[in-house]
Amino acid sequence: MPPTLASLVHHSALKLTVRAGEERLDAPVRWAHASELADPVPYMEGGELLLITALKLDAEDPDAMRRYVKRLAGAGVVGLGFAVGVHYPDIPRALLDAATDADLPLIEVPRRTPFLAISKAVSAAIAAEQYRAVTAGFAAQRELTKQALSDGPEGLLLALAGQVDGWAALYDASGAVVAAAPEWANRRAARVTADVERLRERPAPASSVVAGAEDRVELHSLGTGRRPRAALAVGTASTLGTAERYAVHSAIALLTLTTERSRSLHAAEQRIGAAVLRMLLAGEPDHARTVAGELYGGLLDAPFRLVVAQVASASAARVRAGAEGNGEVDARPGTASAAVLAAVADASGNGDPLAGLVDVVEAAAARSGEALLVVPYGERLVLLVVDGGAGARACGEYAAALEAGRGTPGRDTPPSGEEGELVMGLSAPAGPIAAATAYKQAEQALSVARRRGRALVEHEELAAGSVLPLLADDAVRAFADGLLRALHEHDATGRGDLVASLRAWLSRHGQWDAAAADLGVHRHTLRYRMRRVEEILGRSLDDPDVRMELWLSLKATSTNSD
Repeated sequence: MPPTLASLVHHSALKLTVRAGEERLDAPVRWAHASELADPVPYMEGGELLLITALKLDAEDPDAMRRYVKRLAGAGVVGLGFAVGVHYPDIPRALLDAATDADLPLIEVPRRTPFLAISKAVSAAIAAEQYRAVTAGFAAQRELTKQALSDGPEGLLLALAGQVDGWAALYDASGAVVAAAPEWANRRAARVTADVERLRERPAPASSVVAGAEDRVELHSLGTGRRPRAALAVGTASTLGTAERYAVHSAIALLTLTTERSRSLHAAEQRIGAAVLRMLLAGEPDHARTVAGELYGGLLDAPFRLVVAQVASASAARVRAGAEGNGEVDARPGTASAAVLAAVADASGNGDPLAGLVDVVEAAAARSGEALLVVPYGERLVLLVVDGGAGARACGEYAAALEAGRGTPGRDTPPSGEEGELVMGLSAPAGPIAAATAYKQAEQALSVARRRGRALVEHEELAAGSVLPLLADDAVRAFADGLLRALHEHDATGRGDLVASLRAWLSRHGQWDAAAADLGVHRHTLRYRMRRVEEILGRSLDDPDVRMELWLSLKATSTNSD
């Protein structure tokens, strides 16, 4: 405890006597200061014990003393010490009445007690309190370190909650609660998730205070980089003291070490992951499993999916992989959580959507305890995620947030062409033996996503859908226009309707009577028109490849005109 007026009064060497304000002696004293100014308020910070001899005061004027005492109380002065036997033999009645009316402690200082002795006593008490706080802080640090080593972050949080006589919670990079102590604090910690999300938008290190009806909550970001890796919340009934502050700072340091992997370790893991991926794509699953070991081995024991991600301009983003912690989403674009929306906004501000994807997916996998492989692969980012797991669902949620930002939630739209827009292709479920096939599937899905202006396309969508949307490609349309140009030019002269006749004949699978009926002409007229088509194009309609090319060209040009 810091020194109080009561502790000074009880100091046997000072011989102080209380003359007014006996009910407020528990006020802490920040310092003891002597001043003979008629108005010392401009030089006060609050919490001082002011020592005077009334050298320049009209201490016997009731009005002057009321004004003097009122200003002192308003400035936060906790007590007034009056030296008797210097200029006044006793405390003047006007000053005593004013202090009594204002309930300001008034302490009589005997002549034999110098003000310096009081200042030294306050200074010594403050120093002793600081020493106790530092000692308690070191003890707390040892206890927190012990708990962190034996029980991990959960044990550290429980010890911290005991140190501050409150509660503590750890949040991951997305703002979700990872652990809280005591157990009842989970619900309280969840109520400040929005404040944690706002905190992560600020460069680390950052902190904020949330004052509620129940308690006072301090939030601190964790991590050594610009992007916070996690956050710590500490809830207490009142402002933290010095010893509690030491404990919180120790917890921040320990949790940062726990949540922030070293760059060298992360680089080593990434090199192992790249080697595993190369072996899988080379058709060497056994070697890949051996190299993966315990780090990625679990990922190869169950069906996985390959995700290939790329930005519209690969040079516009740098892949920065690494994070801990979170998530539950669907593999297809759906409703994005607030945390993922914040990650997308943050990544957009940084011009690095790949890094945002890595943050969200790694957080989801880590919180669910899943293995995850993230490898920068040339201008792309390749991810191996558990089929149906949190990592795969996080990809879908991140895509949903991207499409919501572009205003195209899940619909096929023309490519925007904007620099730095992220697109992803997701393979079908596969095992180590089929990894190369899965990579090709993800590449194909990525190509379709880019053409359709989608953030994410699954390969299974391509197999289940129609080939017709693929005809929207500019190269296909150019081929179709070239192939049918001569027929359109013939029809433009008014010498027949060869294009419409060809479409009707092909749609009826070459059935003359049915196609002629659709056109409203005689079948001999239709036969003549088909011979003219062959003559103009220099191709035989008996060739199934020719019929296929003509039909697709007709569909492509009709899609273009639509």
